[in-house]
Amino acid sequence: MADMSFADREGWIWLNGEMVPWADAKVHMLTHAMHYGSAVFEGQRAYGGKIFKLEEHTERLFASAEMLDLDIPYTQSEINNACNKLLELNNLSDAYCRPIIWRGSKMMGVSAQNAGINAGIAVWEWPSYFSDEARLKGLRLSISDWRRPAPDTAPVHAKAAGLYMICTLSKHKAEAEGYDDALMFDYRGQVAEATGANVFFVKDGAIHTPTPDCFLDGITRRTIMELAREMGIEVIERSIMPAEMEGFEQAFLTGTAAEVSPLSEIGPYRFAVGDITKNLMHAYDAVVRK
Repeated sequence: MADMSFADREGWIWLNGEMVPWADAKVHMLTHAMHYGSAVFEGQRAYGGKIFKLEEHTERLFASAEMLDLDIPYTQSEINNACNKLLELNNLSDAYCRPIIWRGSKMMGVSAQNAGINAGIAVWEWPSYFSDEARLKGLRLSISDWRRPAPDTAPVHAKAAGLYMICTLSKHKAEAEGYDDALMFDYRGQVAEATGANVFFVKDGAIHTPTPDCFLDGITRRTIMELAREMGIEVIERSIMPAEMEGFEQAFLTGTAAEVSPLSEIGPYRFAVGDITKNLMHAYDAVVRK
């Protein structure tokens, strides 16, 4: 299954209000989103047949769509119900769910007010983003050549398709060099995030994480911060300069796909897979399976 093309799988996809066979969920090549990146999406995971924080993800989907001037022709309840129905139809319990909203093919050009707004949702069985072996010994990250853009250059708080182009380039280069992922700095040269996950550091019993003022404030990120505070761990959001990584003891990534993934190195900096990281891994695993 892992080597099968995503176009050739079996099952059902929700497309513009209808459940259609997987192979029939197609769009035309002159779809605006394909040419201009006019799409927003969500990444969600189901554990034991229940999508974790589904409502919160859908709220963010609608917020992202508003930032890109995409008027979703469905309610949040309709999107939520379709996500849950797809799990049932595809007989999936532990799965990944991908809702996406995009401009269609009724207009082709930069100006596309009447291109048409489309909505689709797919679910599929998906293992951990990183292998268990890599997670247990700590992931290795390179440092990307690309930087997260400034808030006045892109809709940085939207989960928008176009913003991931530099993430793909960064991750491709990292993997070609033998790393698991890449850490990205922001336009100021401060520590930002990995290509698809937020980053945390541990020092003297406290957790430090970059302020998400030019990148996505992840739902898993917020969950981990809540769990840490419940455990009595101080959480500090602040600007973090690259040189500070020398003094951090532990580091880890968080995200719907990454869950909680310990780091052993970022470029020249080394970290231990310590107790705070492990305890948060266990706490997160427990809360998503409640």
